[in-house]
Amino acid sequence: MDETAPCGRCGGTVAPYGHCWECGAAQVAFRARLEIEAAGGAAGVSDRGTRREINADAMALVERGAWTIGVVCDGVSMAPRAERAARVAAEVGVTALAGLLESGVLPEVALVEAAGRAGQVVAGLADTGSANTGERDGVAPACTWVAGVVGPEGIWSGSVGDSRAYWLPDEGPGMALTEDDTGGLEALTAWLGADADEPVPHVRSYRPRCTGRLLLCTDGLWRHLPDAAGLRAVLREANPLDGARALVSYALKAGGQDNVTALIIPVTATTGRE
Repeated sequence: MDETAPCGRCGGTVAPYGHCWECGAAQVAFRARLEIEAAGGAAGVSDRGTRREINADAMALVERGAWTIGVVCDGVSMAPRAERAARVAAEVGVTALAGLLESGVLPEVALVEAAGRAGQVVAGLADTGSANTGERDGVAPACTWVAGVVGPEGIWSGSVGDSRAYWLPDEGPGMALTEDDTGGLEALTAWLGADADEPVPHVRSYRPRCTGRLLLCTDGLWRHLPDAAGLRAVLREANPLDGARALVSYALKAGGQDNVTALIIPVTATTGRE
């Protein structure tokens, strides 16, 4: 569905979070399939899957000077307006990272600061309760957050929740760069939102010695392809956009029970070299 299309129920205007301003109806095909691509080759694909009415995943991608920056977020399904939380977190996160890196901030520091800014904006989406007590009424949109940065001296990642980053080299074994914030029964223990603690992202840097790809994805993908070897087998030699399409298609064919997002940033031979 075109994000500018009128409401399918009443013909009214659709809000940025996928509901009609006039009647409040959720737009079934809103953002059902999205593809983005940067001039330098980085690309991402997001699909609502086969069983979700709304795509609550979001992604953002920007190239700024020597930096290529991507952010992927997954709206928490049990929270209200999860798709809105994911979109603002992705947009604020990538914008903050670009500005901080351009100003000379170290990537490790920039990732922590960007996660904090994204968390503040998502927290601001929560409805407030009593004006006297200031207590929340429990309506708190929430999302996970993972960011990846590729620069002339290496790659960096930062995450809150269970969206992941993987290093997938063209030669040799790959690996997950992030740690899931989960507890018993894989329940989230950290996320962005008004009912969450101050985000403390897991930040990691890596200095690759060969070409490869940095993959950012939601659990709609990694639950079907949890290890680097499986991801590489599906990617093969595809360019980033075709590779992201292949990964999403794999998850859809495997059931597509959840929204699926894959964003790939190519890492050149010069990145990370001594």
